[in-house]
Amino acid sequence: MDLILWRHAEAEPGQPGLDDLERALTPKGHKQARRMGQWLDSVLPENCRILVSPATRTVQTVGGLGRKYKIHPDLAPGADPADILKAANWPASKEAVLVVGHQPTLGQAAALLMTGEDWDWEMKKGAVWWFVQREADDPSSFYLKAVMQPDLVTK
Repeated sequence: MDLILWRHAEAEPGQPGLDDLERALTPKGHKQARRMGQWLDSVLPENCRILVSPATRTVQTVGGLGRKYKIHPDLAPGADPADILKAANWPASKEAVLVVGHQPTLGQAAALLMTGEDWDWEMKKGAVWWFVQREADDPSSFYLKAVMQPDLVTK
C-alpha cells in the first residue's frame, strides 16, 4: 500500500474569534498547494483515494490537486496519529491513499510508521511524505519513497 501524507499549505495565523477550522490559505499557501498538487497529479495512481480534514485550509490545499476527495472528520486538527492510519486502512488498503491534514498529527504518524514510537517530527507546510509497504503483513517491505516540499517542485 502507498500512504501519502500531505500537510496543508501555509495558512493565515489563528486569531481571536476565528474558528481554527475556518483558517484559510495565504496567497503563498495557494501557490504552494497548486505546485504540489500539480506534482502529485503527475505521480499519483488514478485510483488513489484522497481523504481530507474538514478544515478550510486542507480543503483549499487539496484543491490544488484537482481530483475528487472525501472529507473525513477523524482527520481534523488534534487527531491522534492512529486515527490517520485507521482512516487510511494502513497497511491493508488495496489502493493508494493520500491524507491531507495537519501538524503535529502528520509528523507523529510519520514517526510512528518509521520508528514505531511516539515522536513529534516536523513536516513543513505543504510538504508530502510518501510511504510504501508492499506486503501488509511484511514490515520488511516498508520504505519511505519520497519527501517533497513545495519549494522543491519544479512544475
